[in-house]
Amino acid sequence: MKKDYSKISPEIYSLASKCVEEGVIDKDLYTKHKVNRGLRDLKGNGVLTGLTEISEVHAKEIVNGESVPCKGELYYRGYNIRDITRGVTADRKFGFEEATYLLLFGELPSSDELKAFCEILSSSRTLPNSFVRDIIMKAPSDDIMNSLARSVLTLYSYDNNANDTSIPNVLRQCLQLIALFPQLAIYGYHAYSYYIKEHNSFFFHNPDPSLSTAENILYMLRLDMKYSPLEAKILDLALIIHAEHGGGNNSAFTTHVVTSSGTDTYSAIAAALGSLKGPKHGGANLKVCGMFNDIKKNVSDWNDDEEIENYLSKIINKEAYDKSGLIYGIGHAIYSISDPRAEIFKSFVEKLSYEKDMHSEYHLYSAVERIAPKIISKNRTMYKGISANVDFYSGFVYQMLGIPEELFTPMFAIARISGWSAHRIEELINGNKIIRPAYKAVQEHREYLPIEGRK
Repeated sequence: MKKDYSKISPEIYSLASKCVEEGVIDKDLYTKHKVNRGLRDLKGNGVLTGLTEISEVHAKEIVNGESVPCKGELYYRGYNIRDITRGVTADRKFGFEEATYLLLFGELPSSDELKAFCEILSSSRTLPNSFVRDIIMKAPSDDIMNSLARSVLTLYSYDNNANDTSIPNVLRQCLQLIALFPQLAIYGYHAYSYYIKEHNSFFFHNPDPSLSTAENILYMLRLDMKYSPLEAKILDLALIIHAEHGGGNNSAFTTHVVTSSGTDTYSAIAAALGSLKGPKHGGANLKVCGMFNDIKKNVSDWNDDEEIENYLSKIINKEAYDKSGLIYGIGHAIYSISDPRAEIFKSFVEKLSYEKDMHSEYHLYSAVERIAPKIISKNRTMYKGISANVDFYSGFVYQMLGIPEELFTPMFAIARISGWSAHRIEELINGNKIIRPAYKAVQEHREYLPIEGRK
């Protein structure tokens, strides 16, 4: 949507300039007062702010008494994500549902437990009467994340026990949100697509209780409700690897912080959605897709490593694409040697590229993945290794699945609601203090002057 600055008056622009002029803090003060910006030091180590049993991101190991980068690993409740996702290669229907059960309850479910859990989710996929008409259709938004957050906050009004923070009630609320997120996001997109974007065919498909979450997403999204087994399997895989990523990621930390205040589930999850919406968090795959669209236009031979390298150098030197100097999808705040999610994804991405006749695009992605770290290392001071992250391939997967860009970040939310729910419950069980980090005040004290004496 084109930006409209017509409502910003000259007076507001002038006041905004004053905000900037008076709001800048000397960067040297951060070093002087030993403040780790973003709660991370120069080597990328995070400040310890809590304990969790839900998941672990492992990217360093101790060698000869020193912490050094190692192959990245991700654990859900102590289980390696690589082992969890191996089940996706077998003919198992509920991979994401199994991961959600594990994150919430701490153990892998038996066959009967998984079946019962899936039945609970299926029975929870019913929106209140007239909700779609009154909340989604009557106020469509071009930003589906905001539409999703609004829907979540509105569900508060339909809950007679909305403020009850007992664990059974919060679990009920979380299971309902996990079940409803696909509908809320997809229906929000359909309303936007019809009323704002294209005015194309208007349809809503009710979820099929016999289908998994991944299958229902494709079923509800497509006019013909059809999808291939490989499409459903790869989308299920995408949901699994996006479901959780340690308590320190921005949206999970937001969930802990907001939950610690004692607020309701809907407010906590809406706050997490606001965090995930940011382009530095959940919106990163959109940046990757935009960058690759630009590369495709400007690199004539996708098999020529030298031409690719030259254009990536232009991107790094702020001469191409958005002139930010960033190669999106390469590098991660924690992972150095490798992001396990990207590694898990890659082999399945290649299979899908053959099915969709997009293997030449896959080859280009692989070439950029291989060349970009070398270019970045030549041009930047590096404190650790650098590799492709999960966002590097996720947008490409969604493109091949025909998922519109407006749903890229909501797809992340559909998966991550499982992790947020687990973190909310963990905070309620273990937290007994409101989370309140310290900020060092660096403004000098000044004498107050009556208005007549001010310049």
